[in-house]
Amino acid sequence: MKNVHEIEVEIKGKDWEKILDQVFQKRIKEVRVDGFRKGKCPKNVYLQKFGIESLYMDAVDIASQSAYNKVLVDNKLVPVCEPKMDIKDISKDAVKFSFTIITRPEVKLGEYKNLDVKKEAVKVTKKEIDEEIARMLSRFADIVVKDNGKVVEGNTAVIDFDGYVDGKPLEGGNGKDYPLEIGSGTFIPGFEDGLVGMKVGETKDLELTFPKEYTKELAGKDVKFTVTVKQIKERVLPELSEEFYADLGYENIKTEEEFRKEVEEALKTRKSNEVNEKYINEVLSKAAENITVELNPEIIDEEIHRMENDFNQRLSTQGVKLDQYLQLTGVSHEDFHKQLAPEAEKRIKERYLLEEVADKEKLEATDEEADKRAEELAEGYGIEKEELLAHYGMEFLKYDVRMNKAIKLITGEK
Repeated sequence: MKNVHEIEVEIKGKDWEKILDQVFQKRIKEVRVDGFRKGKCPKNVYLQKFGIESLYMDAVDIASQSAYNKVLVDNKLVPVCEPKMDIKDISKDAVKFSFTIITRPEVKLGEYKNLDVKKEAVKVTKKEIDEEIARMLSRFADIVVKDNGKVVEGNTAVIDFDGYVDGKPLEGGNGKDYPLEIGSGTFIPGFEDGLVGMKVGETKDLELTFPKEYTKELAGKDVKFTVTVKQIKERVLPELSEEFYADLGYENIKTEEEFRKEVEEALKTRKSNEVNEKYINEVLSKAAENITVELNPEIIDEEIHRMENDFNQRLSTQGVKLDQYLQLTGVSHEDFHKQLAPEAEKRIKERYLLEEVADKEKLEATDEEADKRAEELAEGYGIEKEELLAHYGMEFLKYDVRMNKAIKLITGEK
């Protein structure tokens, strides 16, 4: 492929000798040689005892970075993924490296304007407003003990339960004072339904069957749960009132009509953002399908690993590691990478599309535009602008501005 560059570079003579000496000066401070204090052993004595080969590994680490930088500068290359490095030869006189460097492949644009993608109309129905208000009321509901009555859907039943399979206690199948929300789907099918209609103090046997998709040991097996309801709790929703509106941050709203209008506007904004995002994704996806580019497997692998790292970070915020997630879902690392591959290829093509359009259309970003973008991102992340600039740098922000301009040009958005 034209974007794969295999280049050899040799570091020899005084340059290599200087690197070896640098490693030696560090090494004699770490090793002990009989008859000499640390750091005072002459070089010839050290080499006689340990051999010059003992310096090669650290010297290669230093020399390879220098050689790699020289290759990039001399050949004006901008790599798009980690290079491959081989040591072709090494001796006391020289070291020779071979670098395989992959640069951005050639991208040929197809049609990227007027792609006939329709944007959905934004409409909010009365049902959606009612559902949103119901969710708001539910968030502020009080959980109170239900002194009389029976368990109904939506109640939380505090229960003791014991499970039995083949007449023997089910390991891990028991609980004391367990709060179970009816309708949550927490337990196996039939369990929560079986509690509906029970009263406090009532005990009942539930004859159930484990689903076929359950653990291997229990899948499809019959199970009996003996359940006692110890307490019933219900959610008491607040009333629509000025106090409730104030709790939501709507200090100026006095009537239900005003509140419903506010909810409608909020839903319109949310749906508008969702519609815009969907529209942009569809347009970019269609435009990216029209480009011609040959992607190296290494470029796709690099994107897969980037996506994996992002996913791993999101999992870590929930206290879960990637290996645990893969074990729970029964997916191997190899299969996980295969699942990511189509999305990785799509992301790469869309990125190359935007870069190529920005170049062709001569889209530039000024310092002022980058600074404004920094303010927007900082506000979104909830950090100071200076902190964001220190983390990302001005060049990245200018790149981001150029890519946003390319998106607007392709989608026809203002």
